[in-house]
Amino acid sequence: MPSPAADTILTNANVVTMDPRRPHAEAIAIRGGRVLAVADAAAMTDLVGDVTEVRDLRGRTVTPGLIDAHLHPIQGLDLAAGCDLAGIVTADALLRALRAEADRVVGDDDPWVRAWNLDYDVFHDLPRTAAAIDDAVRGLPALIVLFDGHTALASTEALRRTGIDRAIAFADTAEVVVDADGRPTGELREMSAFWPVIDAAPAWLRQERLDRARTLLAGLGASGLTGGCIMDGTASDLDLLSDLDALGLPVRIVTAIDHQPGFDEARTQANIALRDRAGSRWRAGLVKLYADGVVETGTAWLYEPDSAGGGNTPFWGDVATYERTVRRYAEAGFQIATHAIGDRAIGSAIDAYLAVERPASGASHRIEHLETLADADLARLAAAGITASIQPLHMQWRKPDGSDDWSTRLGPERSARAWRAGDMLRAGVPLALGSDWPIAQSDARVGLAWAMLRRTPGDRDAFVFEPEQRLTAMQALHGATRGAALAQGDADLGILAPGTRADYAVWEESPLEVSPDDLVSLPVLETAIDGRPTSGPTA
Repeated sequence: MPSPAADTILTNANVVTMDPRRPHAEAIAIRGGRVLAVADAAAMTDLVGDVTEVRDLRGRTVTPGLIDAHLHPIQGLDLAAGCDLAGIVTADALLRALRAEADRVVGDDDPWVRAWNLDYDVFHDLPRTAAAIDDAVRGLPALIVLFDGHTALASTEALRRTGIDRAIAFADTAEVVVDADGRPTGELREMSAFWPVIDAAPAWLRQERLDRARTLLAGLGASGLTGGCIMDGTASDLDLLSDLDALGLPVRIVTAIDHQPGFDEARTQANIALRDRAGSRWRAGLVKLYADGVVETGTAWLYEPDSAGGGNTPFWGDVATYERTVRRYAEAGFQIATHAIGDRAIGSAIDAYLAVERPASGASHRIEHLETLADADLARLAAAGITASIQPLHMQWRKPDGSDDWSTRLGPERSARAWRAGDMLRAGVPLALGSDWPIAQSDARVGLAWAMLRRTPGDRDAFVFEPEQRLTAMQALHGATRGAALAQGDADLGILAPGTRADYAVWEESPLEVSPDDLVSLPVLETAIDGRPTSGPTA
């Protein structure tokens, strides 16, 4: 019986399969959106039919399509609004940028000054108060979101417009910071505190939101990404994904549904009802919970207090309620993803996961971020097979002398247990890599370089953080392909083997062979989903 003809054959290539049974090959045959064969070029002759497209890649490298294991492309449209403050670390530079943005928007019908991606370092010489920015924003309502997306600074007019005039009790650890007289300073910690300000600002029209989301997602292919796991979601976000899918989603998406402390039974049931929503290139099935906040403001949950006395409070006022929520969603068939940055938050998430069944999909429950991890919990992660979803490029805000807010809060001992990617792999912990955009760059090449270098790519003299935790090129690529796919329960993604989905990236050179410093600019010539190019010259 003759072999079935392929739709497409990519030949004369350096194929990195991520399949341990056949790590490398010269050619791939694709039929019906799936890999038909992976073999030497000569072995493909019998698969060429009358309509087979044979493409000579002239020695270029093919890898599975990369998957960003943690990003926020829809919520990020609201967080990453206005001017990007990346690289600003002084008060003068911040105030100049805010004045320029105020002058730009002053003619709008409802002018607001919006800015994002600000480093905490600015507030070493500027009070973190509305009064400190009111003149620069020309008295307009303004909201600055700091780089981690967990802290914001509102101007006096923004507080007035939103009706924030006192401390507010939240169901989580969010806080409207107030002065000694009980007046809001302008600092808003955690999303529950600052999201009302975002809601008060002019919103994108639905078509604008659709267009911006599609443009953002389409741009991911430039760094080899063919998929991503969205770590927030509401029913309206799923509607947006459905609309995007009808237009042709440029990447494959798995999305988590957001559950916050304080959600009542009706909201919980509504979330559970979203589990099986899906389209041709997207699906739900995960729930996102929080076990803590961030180190820089003392809202990360730690076994021992930080240097400023913070880190004592879990995100949920009652940890038993978090555990019951994990059980509720697990019993409903969800995979659980928990944001846990501090060591005690990680330990609490492990406790909760050990008490429930694994998802029916075969994926493990997962923990996001794991910025400082205790030895005992590293061993428990490995024994339980819980996935660690981490973002090594978040180290870019650390300083070699430990004077950054993250390092200062944790102190040397806990800082040395940072983003333990190497230890995780040596212990046998499933590892997935992501960006957390808009918190960090969505360019997967930058994330891979940070995982391998643990320093600024391109600066060979830069300080290396915890060099023993550096990943090899293959380990990093695995974390962004096969590891990320398995983290979301997709056994037929992140690998090029017979029967798997034909999601791939074509590189000018091998990302395994160029130096990590050069990887950040290595051209990705094409990406494809189900064998159909979504970016590059043949898209």
